[in-house]
Amino acid sequence: MIDVPHVLIVEARFYDDIADELAKGAIAALEAAGATYDRLEVPGAFELPAAIRMNIKAMELVGGRKRYDGYVALGCVIRGETSHYDYVCGESARGLMDLALQYSLAIGFGVLTVENRDQAWARAAMDQLDKGGTVAKAALRMIEVKREFGYFPR
Repeated sequence: MIDVPHVLIVEARFYDDIADELAKGAIAALEAAGATYDRLEVPGAFELPAAIRMNIKAMELVGGRKRYDGYVALGCVIRGETSHYDYVCGESARGLMDLALQYSLAIGFGVLTVENRDQAWARAAMDQLDKGGTVAKAALRMIEVKREFGYFPR
């Protein structure tokens, strides 16, 4: 019997409407695959890596409490008039990649980095690019890869 994947969806809520649409896509993909999930909200994309690291640290401290097979990081960063956009985009992406590499985590990267709300909606909407669903499927595939390498039982 194959264990059902258990995934943590971490949602950056700076743009609530876009975050909701990304989450809808991710949840639909996870449910279609038979995976279970929990949801955690954080203020923005910059906080995504820290929240996932806090979960890992909690697992280390309390011996496996709230263990997840993978993570789906969702959010949106829309370019503004300052360089803040560049820092938030780069650091959230770097932070998530560092976690994936350091801890061999299966992470679906669903942080939209766009110029405007129209671009964000084109990527988030389930009837368009459905990036929430796409990155949830990526996380599930990486969970499969970990299982193929023997990280956890089938």
